Amino acid sequence: MQKKSKIDMFWHEYLQTLPDGAEALIDMPEAWGFGDSPEMAEELGRLVLEGIKTATASAVWEYEVTNEPFPQVGDLSIILDGQGDPLCIIETVEVMVRPYNEVDPQFAYDEGEGDRSLAYWRKAHFNFFTRFLPNIGLQFSEIIPLVLERFRVIYPSQP
Repeated sequence: MQKKSKIDMFWHEYLQTLPDGAEALIDMPEAWGFGDSPEMAEELGRLVLEGIKTATASAVWEYEVTNEPFPQVGDLSIILDGQGDPLCIIETVEVMVRPYNEVDPQFAYDEGEGDRSLAYWRKAHFNFFTRFLPNIGLQFSEIIPLVLERFRVIYPSQP
């Protein structure tokens, strides 16, 4: 018998919190960490757990290159820390597409990073996208289309 992973066990613990029969209706979602490094996954995952980070932005182009579907309202995700261990489960509550240069101050605040200002958001995301996009053969632009996603934590990990 194969040993269950921490992610599988975390998902099973979450399912036990649901009303009888509900667990049969839900497939285990994708498990992932924020950012492009273990350090970033750790830092941003903690902001999610603390209720500070309630939004995230990703490049539309990344979804197109990987043939992954855009997030949808109601989607669940298992958020991982920098070591790949589960921190929490989030539910997507809003999805919109906007160019980088049209992201508003409220969305920047909801991302919860740095001083939560639009100026900080633009600098941090410029740095991220100029580092990340060349990995998929693309270059940053001020009008890069972004998937802007808001979410809520529906199941926190236990310390």
